[in-house]
Amino acid sequence: MASPQHPQLSPVSRGPTPIPSLRSAISPSMVKRTPPVTSMSQMPLPSVALFSLPSNWKGYGASVSLALAETTYRLEAFGGQLLICTLNANLPPKERNQIHHFKNGNSDRQSPTMSFSDTNSEKEFPNVDEHNACEYLHAALTVFVIGASGDLAKKKTYPSLFALYTSGYLPEHVVIVGFARSKKNDDDFRAQIAPYIKPTTSETEAKKDAFLNKCIYRSGDYDSAEEVGKVGKEMEALEEAHGTSVANRLFYFAIPPTIFVPIGTSIKKAALTSRGWNRLIVEKPFGRDLESFNKLSKDMGALYAEDEIYRIDHYLGKEMVQNLLVLRFGNAIFEPIWNRNYVSSVSITFKEDFGTQGRGGYFDSYGIIRDVMQNHLLQVLSLIAMEPPVMAAGKDYSNYIRDEKVKALNCIEPIKLENTVLGQYQGDKKRNEPGYLEDPTVPKGSVTPTFATTVMYVNNPRWAGVPFIMKAGKALNEQKGEIRVQFRPPPGAEHMFPGVKIPVQELVLRLQPEEAVYMKMNMKSPGLQTQAISSELNLSYSERYEGAEVPGAYTRLILDVLRGKQAAFVRDDELRAAWKIFTPLLDEIECQKIKPLPYAFGSRGPKESDKLINKVGFQYHNGAYQWQPRGRTTSAL
Repeated sequence: MASPQHPQLSPVSRGPTPIPSLRSAISPSMVKRTPPVTSMSQMPLPSVALFSLPSNWKGYGASVSLALAETTYRLEAFGGQLLICTLNANLPPKERNQIHHFKNGNSDRQSPTMSFSDTNSEKEFPNVDEHNACEYLHAALTVFVIGASGDLAKKKTYPSLFALYTSGYLPEHVVIVGFARSKKNDDDFRAQIAPYIKPTTSETEAKKDAFLNKCIYRSGDYDSAEEVGKVGKEMEALEEAHGTSVANRLFYFAIPPTIFVPIGTSIKKAALTSRGWNRLIVEKPFGRDLESFNKLSKDMGALYAEDEIYRIDHYLGKEMVQNLLVLRFGNAIFEPIWNRNYVSSVSITFKEDFGTQGRGGYFDSYGIIRDVMQNHLLQVLSLIAMEPPVMAAGKDYSNYIRDEKVKALNCIEPIKLENTVLGQYQGDKKRNEPGYLEDPTVPKGSVTPTFATTVMYVNNPRWAGVPFIMKAGKALNEQKGEIRVQFRPPPGAEHMFPGVKIPVQELVLRLQPEEAVYMKMNMKSPGLQTQAISSELNLSYSERYEGAEVPGAYTRLILDVLRGKQAAFVRDDELRAAWKIFTPLLDEIECQKIKPLPYAFGSRGPKESDKLINKVGFQYHNGAYQWQPRGRTTSAL
């Protein structure tokens, strides 16, 4: 259907709007009550205006950005009305006078006219928060990075903030304050993080210096409210200099959990803002077991409300993990068969083709189960196993989704040792790869597993009896993250095709390194004989979305924090349920000092792992079928 062009806009009266949720999404300070404007050129910066749309526009939904001169206009149409936000552009010259119209995953650059996709508005915009996403851009923002001199901050936090800055997702009035114990000045700190800020285009290269100039550094002790307070006063002075009425603060805890409470206490006493929101991003690990997590949760809960704490698990920011809910609930073919009647097994795999690489000292205190399975893989499992959330219209969907994840986790019994295989990699002299115990940072004689396979069951009517298999390890034969949902053979196929072996059907979601979704279907092989072979229905991102940049997980998640969206962050009760599942197994392993099985560097892991997986019904293709990735470049942030 052709989209209408050049609609005639007429201002909506400033009285009650027919869409209360839209009115509630707009801050009163943003709405100018001066004589209503009839064209975008008359709108002051920043501002918001509502326009009614002609009747033939009702039922359309879209969100586009229009750059004219030095101003960016964000237009959102839904429910027969048009919302226009004006923002400072921060765009390169060649991007001006262009409109970005997103339809079917593509971006079409056109002359500065308005066009909208043929999409039902209620489906396009189910949540008020989606329309409120631009509000924080009108306020001052201070990002306080605690542990700024560490690897996490340098490799993930600052590059992700740079990606948001170059994309126009940070406010004009933003300051990024690094804080750590080591003493250095601003120039030294900028020189330290600059090698990790890697522009991808000439336009982003031109913005690198401007971004670095927004980064400053201060040193101090984490448990000193006085030293943190000095930085807090400096942040307040910088915010007041911006001249905005609202000033928000984001505190990024790029530090070990042992420091969460001391720095959290110092910030609570001396560095919070009263002119906007305060939000904390905290990194895993969130404790070592159920007891330590409960203590950490209690101590942090005494300082901050749950809706102020964003526990980040970067796996939840990965493109294909975020695609899980859309795949499940946005396609009629999957939800009816997403249960024990049709699914025979679910496998979630995380494989790395390298060892600890000198980080064995840190890894040894946690092991592969705490490092990967209890958090990343279990979060993926909960998204697969959860029931469809029942959401109230116009409400924040974050807690509805997390409620269902918690319900699914509470249906999983503690993992049994008999359903677990542990391994530890040995060196490969031919490849000059040292074994785990040959890492000088690893304690002599350590029995910490670098590999684990475990089987668990979700005891509810949807999944009763279906094995959920987790497999994770270091120094394996490939680097890969994927989900495999295997389906039961169709009833009666053995009678319809006597003597013909029907291969297993699978839905595969490739999480990394090349994002893809493909379905293994059975087809007749060409020729005179009836023989069933596996073929694929393939959605490889590199082919379908050629040239599209998939945002990094950290970049996406930090943006969610700025927007106040918590769906992709781990709630307190989620972690408690997760530790209840794994703590008995971890206690048994450590109390009995169970020695992991050896496996060769670059192998598939211990053979006992394959035996366990086969025992519960998972089927391998024995090398007869191999999916060939097409290759793409994905941001690692």
